Amino acid sequence: MNRLSKIFQPSLIIPKNAIVKNQDITSKSQRLMLEQGLIRQAGNGTFYILPLLQRSVQKAIDLVDYYMQRMAGAKKLTLPILTSADLWRKSGRLETAGGELMSTTDRHGKRQILGPTHEESVTALLAAISPVSYRQFPLRLYQISTKFRDEMKPRFGLMRAKEFLMKDLYTFDVGLDEARRTYDEVNEAYRALFETVGVPFVKVRGDTGVMGGSTSHEYHFPSEVGEDQLVCCSVCGMGCNQEMFDSSRPCERCNNDNIVRQAGIEVAHAFILEDKYSKALGAKFLHQNGKPETLQMGCYGIGITRLIAAGVEVLSSETEIRWPVPFAPFKVCLIPPKKGSKEETLVQPWLHKLEGEINKLVMVGSDIVVDDRTNLTIGKRLLDAKKTGYPVVVVIGPKAADEGDELFEIHNQTDETQKLLGFSETVKEIGRICS
Repeated sequence: MNRLSKIFQPSLIIPKNAIVKNQDITSKSQRLMLEQGLIRQAGNGTFYILPLLQRSVQKAIDLVDYYMQRMAGAKKLTLPILTSADLWRKSGRLETAGGELMSTTDRHGKRQILGPTHEESVTALLAAISPVSYRQFPLRLYQISTKFRDEMKPRFGLMRAKEFLMKDLYTFDVGLDEARRTYDEVNEAYRALFETVGVPFVKVRGDTGVMGGSTSHEYHFPSEVGEDQLVCCSVCGMGCNQEMFDSSRPCERCNNDNIVRQAGIEVAHAFILEDKYSKALGAKFLHQNGKPETLQMGCYGIGITRLIAAGVEVLSSETEIRWPVPFAPFKVCLIPPKKGSKEETLVQPWLHKLEGEINKLVMVGSDIVVDDRTNLTIGKRLLDAKKTGYPVVVVIGPKAADEGDELFEIHNQTDETQKLLGFSETVKEIGRICS
């Protein structure tokens, strides 16, 4: 049983008429997460992920694991956080990556890069065991780990931090045609993943930039906070990052001039890298003819912590968090009567019965929290639950104490509706909202 009184959730209370001078709070999601005790700032661009948000992070990891393994056919591994600067020098990125690289020097004077991404590291792994038989390919390896980027101006909370959690998938194929097939399959897995997350998204062509390669697509949540400007065709949906857009040209797919511009938060990126890294670092496969040949690569990233924060940014109101339902720390919050009230004893059996029935729901399971801070009024706890954004809040109040006519107050936070329902209807409604 999850009890709210046992969860460490240090809310940040700002007096009603206080003048907030903290210029570090630059986004709605950052402010709401701070106020509700989901994060605390540790330093410039670094954050403590507190227990409620940690549940959301784990749910995001589990969801990404599912789509990477089941749809993309990828296998999970862990790469070292530290990568020799010599590898970055060989790939040509030590200079081009610029000041965003964070590094340390070991006791022998060797520079080590704290990886913002791991193309060099995973390619060195393949190079160390090359040439691998062509029968082993396609090879798709991914990890979910902490990454580092020395942002000149960290902002928007978890959306642009110096330390963040990212899923990075690296693919190896025996030819460019095979690499393109892999690219299509992984992008299809991305599409299914983002549809499950449930936040409106757009896929646009992107610049390969420092990463290199021949093809790139970005996934964005449209938002005024977004730092990227996107250009999309209103007819066929084709889009690109504005940095790649020739304003004198119509849509390259349908030749329409009706172009829409919008800001977006980038949450994922996909690249066909070709042989930029494999050639530089010597990652080869043994061809069917017995000769070693250079591997073709792709890389695919999803910012885990950014994905959660961006979803909260897009969906929330100014005062209440709205989660992408798959990432809500708990899907259902139950609020029993205040301690000492006349209905406290009368509704106690209903609380246990309701909790038991919800536990049986496939899409909800044990994803329930009871706000057992019964020293507080129902109204105060309901306000807190709405601010925290649990998709379903059920008040087991005075109306549930009416023998033979028990009613439960259901607050659906996804569409901001409220209903009074009997016990069986309440269970069904919870299942419907959370499915």
